Amino acid sequence: MSSSPFVEWLLIHYASTKSQSPNEGRRRWKLRVAQKFWASGEKTLSSTTAGGTDNNADFHMDSDPFDEASTNREELGILLRTDFSDEAAWLAFYSRLEEGEKEFAASSLEEEVKMMDDQPEPNEANPNGTAATTTAEDDSDESDDENSLSAIFHVVNPSLPQERALLTNISNLAALRLFNDVDVQQAPTPPPDTKRIRPPNRLVDSDGWQEVYVGKNLWIYDAKSNSDQCVRVVSQTSSDMYGTATADSWRARVSHICELQVNLSSGAMKIDFGGLDRWDYAERQRNMQEAETPGVF
Repeated sequence: MSSSPFVEWLLIHYASTKSQSPNEGRRRWKLRVAQKFWASGEKTLSSTTAGGTDNNADFHMDSDPFDEASTNREELGILLRTDFSDEAAWLAFYSRLEEGEKEFAASSLEEEVKMMDDQPEPNEANPNGTAATTTAEDDSDESDDENSLSAIFHVVNPSLPQERALLTNISNLAALRLFNDVDVQQAPTPPPDTKRIRPPNRLVDSDGWQEVYVGKNLWIYDAKSNSDQCVRVVSQTSSDMYGTATADSWRARVSHICELQVNLSSGAMKIDFGGLDRWDYAERQRNMQEAETPGVF
């Protein structure tokens, strides 16, 4: 897969875009540059035109209003509440999520203890004849380990009306644009005898390129979650199967999402449905339409 040409566009256009809209933030400035990229007929710039390198560039280092709920958090994933119509259903879901995090932390600690028990035991005394002791620092480290194991999801559940309005019924793509950073990669190659999609769409394939997102995994609690106690698992890129899209999603039950998130973060799992297209088609259509709507980002 070839490298993304988007870095070249950022090197040229990010600073001027930032100066034109100084009250926004890194993610939105990058989205504005992405709009220029997709509107251009020539995606790849010459090296002499681009110039410079992206090491310590502002588009890596600048802050963003949503960093506090994403980049700066310790948790592995972000769970967004986007429906506020049924408090009892939400509380039941949240209670089960907390139980799941505790159960996963406990099982992880048990596994760690078992692995330590399987290792050869050190001598009970040191060479000077003094019995080995556990220090306060060791106890602190163990406490830190327990805390880190339970930190799986940062839950975004706003209470202010204006904050709730921003998230209510939000699309997968809109959520990615708030909490992840936009990038561009080469689209998957169509299978033999398969034509590229028409009309082109940046979330699937536009001139051989695809809009993707980088950051923490997003899990969306929506109106349907009130009844099925599931969340939308949002993809940051398409799968390897041609025709699938960035921002595709599928539904996962709350009892399973802690293990799913840990496995996704560790690289132990990749969701591709065995090469089958089992993503939510209605959500895909919503995202694709939104991606190509002028002025929406």
